[in-house]
Amino acid sequence: MALATLELKNCRFDWSRPYIAGVVNVTPDSFSDGGRYLSIEDAVARGRDLVEAGADLIDVGGESTRPGANAVDAHTEIERVVPVIRTLARSLDVPISVDTTKADVARAAVEAGAEIVNDISGGLFDPEIVNVTEHTGSVYICGHVRGAAIAEVHAGESDPPDFRAVAFELARRIASLPISLRHRTIVDPGLGFGKKTAQNIELVRYAGELGRSVGCPVMVGPSRKRFIRELTRSGSPSSSRPDVAARVSAQPMNVLDTGTIGACLAAVGSGANILRVHNVELLKPALMVYQAIVDSTS
Repeated sequence: MALATLELKNCRFDWSRPYIAGVVNVTPDSFSDGGRYLSIEDAVARGRDLVEAGADLIDVGGESTRPGANAVDAHTEIERVVPVIRTLARSLDVPISVDTTKADVARAAVEAGAEIVNDISGGLFDPEIVNVTEHTGSVYICGHVRGAAIAEVHAGESDPPDFRAVAFELARRIASLPISLRHRTIVDPGLGFGKKTAQNIELVRYAGELGRSVGCPVMVGPSRKRFIRELTRSGSPSSSRPDVAARVSAQPMNVLDTGTIGACLAAVGSGANILRVHNVELLKPALMVYQAIVDSTS
């Protein structure tokens, strides 16, 4: 089944190639770049740099979802993301996405110029976000988690879902969406959210199968996640030695970013449609070479 083309203000995603979502975190406590882009000027400059490096869309977030992060109320989140989104939407020719689980934030972000609502909870944290996305005509990224709050999601790692469970639960969520919204929905298997390394590997490996099973494009976000740390240190998803956790926490960022590239290329090879990353500068040339080689053999 062919995926529906998404028509946005300045571009169209026809899924003829993989697209890159560049991350801008306007947060003090995100796991990899918290505090680097707190000012509007720094966040906007980062967004522009990501587009120049090859990003096809910019994903702006104002609340960290790492384990142990402090919850942020909607007012604070709006104050963080809306000025950045408004400025980027006026100055860039790529779509802007808001990374939020709150309906009020999504509404304010769309009014400021965002065209995509990236909801890691798939509507579980705030069901009203689905109605906001439908009524504003925005694209919806429906993420997979289990739980009604981020603390519950991370606590569920003791019983992580496998690929079949994630595919089934996402399909059920897609079926519950308004019909008009289903045709402009992207799914995200939620790497790192209540999943361990083995499950994250499986979800990357079967990204294309996930898309076929739910009938939607797939976005994967392996960037700098803990399973990348574990794999680049231990080389094996089965390693659980206590010293590994201590050593991975001290890994240099360039190791995590190059490890992320490996996960991204594996995801594209399996059929992923969008790659959400922090380091677009590193991914773009790797993806260009990968695509050139694949296209030359087709």
